Order: sequence, then C-alpha cells, then structure tokens
Amino acid sequence: MNILQKRTAFIVMAAFLLAFVFSIVSLSHYKGEEHLFSIQESHQLKKITNGISAPDNNSRDHRLPSGNGPASPSNSGEHVTPFHNLSMDNGAGSQGANKDYETPLALYTVGFFIAAAFVYGLLKKKKWHHSIGHSRVILWSLLGTGLFIRIALIPWVGSHMDASLFKNWASVAANHFSNFYAKSGSDYPPFYIYILFIVGKVGSLPDFQQYFSLLIKIPPILADVVTSYLLYRLARKYLAPSFAYLLAMGYLFNPAILVNSTFWGQVDSFFTLLIVLAIVMITEKRIYASAVIFTAAVLMKPQAIIILPILFFELIRLKQLKHFFGIAFTAAFTAGLILLPFSAGKSPTWIINLFSSTIGEYPYASVNAYNFYSLLGANYKDSSATLLFFSYHTWGLIFIVATTIFSWLIYIKGRSFKYAALAALIQISGVFTFSSSMHERYLFPAAALALVAYIYLKDKNLLYLSLGFSISIFMNTFFVLYGDSNIQQNSTSYPFSMFATSMLNVLLVVYLVKVAWNLVQKSTVLKTA
Repeated sequence: MNILQKRTAFIVMAAFLLAFVFSIVSLSHYKGEEHLFSIQESHQLKKITNGISAPDNNSRDHRLPSGNGPASPSNSGEHVTPFHNLSMDNGAGSQGANKDYETPLALYTVGFFIAAAFVYGLLKKKKWHHSIGHSRVILWSLLGTGLFIRIALIPWVGSHMDASLFKNWASVAANHFSNFYAKSGSDYPPFYIYILFIVGKVGSLPDFQQYFSLLIKIPPILADVVTSYLLYRLARKYLAPSFAYLLAMGYLFNPAILVNSTFWGQVDSFFTLLIVLAIVMITEKRIYASAVIFTAAVLMKPQAIIILPILFFELIRLKQLKHFFGIAFTAAFTAGLILLPFSAGKSPTWIINLFSSTIGEYPYASVNAYNFYSLLGANYKDSSATLLFFSYHTWGLIFIVATTIFSWLIYIKGRSFKYAALAALIQISGVFTFSSSMHERYLFPAAALALVAYIYLKDKNLLYLSLGFSISIFMNTFFVLYGDSNIQQNSTSYPFSMFATSMLNVLLVVYLVKVAWNLVQKSTVLKTA
C-alpha cells in the first residue's frame, strides 16, 4: 500500500469500528417492540380500528381486525391474525413514521449532496483519480460501515405502518407458508414471501422475538450493501479503482437509498438489486441468468414489467430464434418453481388474478408520485377523467408505448448490449414520469441504473442524472413518508414540494432523452468512421 492508501484504510477501519460499536450500543438499549413502534403509530392504529380514519375510495377493505395490534410470531404455530387486504403500495403518507429524525435526515441529505459535488469537483481535476488502488480492507470496511450504521439507526428511527404489515405477513408465512394468501389476505406477489418466511422463522426464535420488528428491515438493508458491492465490482472492470470506491459508496450512503430501507422499511432496495442483476447479466452476455432474475423480479413487484422489454431488445439484437424459445422455457420454469408452493387448490389463473387486483387497485392519475400528472395537479385524480382528448389512463398507455419505442430505438442504434442499463433507465424514468397510477417509490431503481449506465458508457451526464434522480427520489419519498402538511391520502392538494419535485422529474427525463440520443449518435459516427 502507498501512504495515501494506508491512511485511507486507517480512516475507513476507524469508521467501521465506530459504526460497529454504535450498532452494539443501539441494540443493547433497544427495549423491544413497543420501543420501535412509535407513539404516532399507536395513535394511528387506534384511529383506524376505531373507524376514525376514513377508508380510501377503492374497493379494498383497509380496516384492521380487532385484537391487540401487530401480532408477534408464536412458537406454537397458531394462526397469526394479519392485516387483511392491505396493499404495500398505498402511498398512504406518514402512517407511523417517527418524525423525531426528520430534521437530522434532511440535514444529512444536504450535507451528502454538497460533499458529492465537492468530491466530483476533485475528480474532474484528477486529484483523486488514480490515488487509491484496490484494497479489500478499504472495500469491506466501507461496506461494513454502511451496514452497521443502518443497523444502529433502526431502533431509533421508528417504523412506518408498512413495516407492521411486513411483520404480520412474515408471521403468517412462517406458520402457514403454502396457505399464505388464504391466511393473510395479502396482494403481494409471491417471491418476497420467501424472504418474509425466513424473517418470520428467525423472528419466532425465543432469542430474536424482541428484535422481530428490526429483522423486517434487514433484507432491504442487506440489499443496499450487496448492490453497492455489485456496483464496485462492475466499476473495477471499467474504471479506476478510486472511482469504483466512490460510486459504490455514493450509492450506499445516498440518502435516497437510506430513507427507503432504513427509515421507511420498504423493500425497493431488494427489488432494485434484482433489476440491476438482471441488467448486468444482459451486459455480461448471460441472458438465461437474466431471464431467471427478471422472472423473480416480476414475481416480486409488477413494475418489473416496465423494464422487462430490455431482455426482449437483446433477444432481437442476437437474432437467434433458439434464444427466444430458451428464454421462454427458462422464465416459465422459474415462475413455476416460485409459484408452486402457493398454487395448491387454486385456479391456474390465480397469479394473473392477483396481479390484476394489484395493478388495478388505485385508478388514479398519480398516487403521490411526483410526476407529470402531479405537476398538472392531478394527484389522486380519477384516471378516467379527461385531459385534453383522452383520459389520464389512456395518456399513460400512450406514453408507455412511446417510452418503449424510444428505448428500443436507443438500443438498436447503440448496437451493443452496453446500452441495456441506459434503455432500462429510460424505461423506468419515462414510465414513472408520464404514465398514470404511479406510486412515489416506483422511480427508486433509477439511481442505481444511471450508475450502471455510466460504468458501461462513461458519459459524465449519466452521473449528473444519477444525482438528479437521487434528489427527486429522496424528495418524493421524504415528503410522502413524513407527511407533507398539505398531503393526505386521497388528497388532490398541491404543495410546493410536489410542484418542485414533479418539475424536476420532467426535466430529468427530457435531459435523459437528449443524453441518450447524443450517445447513440456519437456511437454511430464512431462505428461508421
């Protein structure tokens, strides 16, 4: 190691030890379930059970069952009363979010983006470009620091109502895995139920019952770390080692990533890991592995269908019919394995019915997604309402088709699998921004996909886009999680935060279209020169 590398290793090892000690102290002071679920959440649960909170306008029953609130796993294997028919993508605002750490999180976010701009300035001047070589000590210390800081924060930041739903679903999965859907009333696709099954089993052990609510956040937190590691490994192949560290750590400590998994307790990090893996498999010419991962992603969250065309684009680029049949068989076989434990006694179309129920659950122009429709003031406006000549729903379908055609054009003109991540970024950001019925967290994979696209295409504009999408993702998540004073579920109010973030997302997509077109034009010139 050179002197700078030794000093860097010492600093990150010290940070790792501090984070580790912080996590041990934090967990040792943890007082169990009642400590994690904040007073705000207890009040919210009480309001809903007493019928104070009005249900939303769709057909689903959002009332909680009678009883003592969130159930803990039972060693006897008895049925755990779940929250019935509750969606995890309800855009419900700050139900149960602990606002004590709202201000520190906001300050951390401002500091992070200032630091990111400063570091990028140094990189542009090439003061850090080749200073630090590959070091496992530095890498694992940084990853460990990110992991233990998250673990240390969990007991303090409280829990959103969604974490309570995951907790109950984990209990049901652990006790009634094959009969999960009958017992839980959940509309969540099957793949993540396997993860909840493991969490439920661990949480049912006597030594872990006290930490059950903490365990719910561990899978997405681990996904944050694994995605960061994946970005590092990928960047090491194409970029300088120091830059690989900075990209990976920039993702791991990104407040847009932190707020989702650690503060909210959502699983978008896990979903994003699958999407990034699927795209990387395409770029690494392993399309059958990509098909397996894409299938798992679709069976975790329906919005994976938005990015699925990228696999189709690659199959067309390969121009070999055998791959079409091979991919179809691989996807069908993978889906069969995932669905089999839940399919006993059900109609062969049960998964289609589940997806139809989930996708059609919120017939609104926008569901707290700060996008084009929210910019027009159509948040929670009925998607059947007319905008100019068509309904919001029809406009959404038109934009989905237009976005897919454009991303296909970029992929064709790029003439390389290296454009897979860029096409995926166009898909997720374009559909989120211009399609109807989007939720606030559907843009989440964009931050990682922009980094993957940068690693392969090395265009600095993709770094700017990753930064821009990170800001918009954080703002949308933050204001919905902590309940903007003017935003309530099923509300068409129009606060400034919605206007500013919605405008930012529209501008980012326009900028992305320009960047993508310039890239393929440059590629075409180089290949024909």
